[in-house]
Amino acid sequence: MKKSALLYSALLLALLVAPFVGYPMFLMKLLCFALFACAFNLLIGFTGLLSFGHAMFFGFAAYVSGHAAKVWGLTPELSILAGTLSATVIGVVTGWLAVRRQGIYFAMVTLALAQMIYFICVQAPFTYAEDGIQSIPRGSLFGLIDLHNDRVMYYVVLALFVGGFALIYRIIHSPFGQVLKSIRENEPRALSLGYNVDRYKLLAFVLSATLAGLAGAIKAIAFGIATLTDVSWQMSGEVVLMTLLGGMGTILGPVLGAGIIVAMQNYLSGLGSWVTIIMGLTFVVCVLLFRRGIVGEIEHRLLKKP
Repeated sequence: MKKSALLYSALLLALLVAPFVGYPMFLMKLLCFALFACAFNLLIGFTGLLSFGHAMFFGFAAYVSGHAAKVWGLTPELSILAGTLSATVIGVVTGWLAVRRQGIYFAMVTLALAQMIYFICVQAPFTYAEDGIQSIPRGSLFGLIDLHNDRVMYYVVLALFVGGFALIYRIIHSPFGQVLKSIRENEPRALSLGYNVDRYKLLAFVLSATLAGLAGAIKAIAFGIATLTDVSWQMSGEVVLMTLLGGMGTILGPVLGAGIIVAMQNYLSGLGSWVTIIMGLTFVVCVLLFRRGIVGEIEHRLLKKP
């Protein structure tokens, strides 16, 4: 426990000084996608449910948050809350439909529902189709803190990320989290012990959707834009890649995976479409050398898990 506390304290300290060393906009993007990946990992890594449509929560929340800030004139905290709640509502509906299926059928249901949300975003007037919602104002947090300064905005994003990460950590290490792990390992056994498996899976799905929506809502306010890219199936694929690359079922794996993917997209952007090929090759190498993901493999070798 002491080693974990020291590790998390060191990481938090590094994040606090990061905007004085690195580019705040890049760091904010990293934190948004890290929270998105952590939310997805709560579902696949600790509940055993593979969703191919998590971008619907991330992207739709970004649209709602952006619309609330630009058109309704809401403050940034209320805009982020509106976007997060919209993801929660979609999560309840899609989760109620999806958890009735298992395995590949569950994944296909989430993909189909995500495509429905995508086409709604294409057609809905408030999303402005291919143009997206642009020039979303950051405004002032609680009417007091001006968010137009990138460093100030970074620390707000960092605070929300730490809050979301701490919530996920608490869920995983709670009795509820232990039930989720038992469902992942042996669902029939969990059912035989008297647990309402579908209810637990639905709650995990909704929590994951809510946190993914929070990440999307933050991104819209921080970067001032919400587009179809945020809600596309490619985005759902990217979060799967981030989670598997870093280490599925680990605490810090999705954060590392998101950092690697975002860094590659940022620093290799000059290569054009070759970035996708390089990401694919990186994933293949990771699968061959780090079967449990980078963090998962490190934990396995340090702790010598069977």
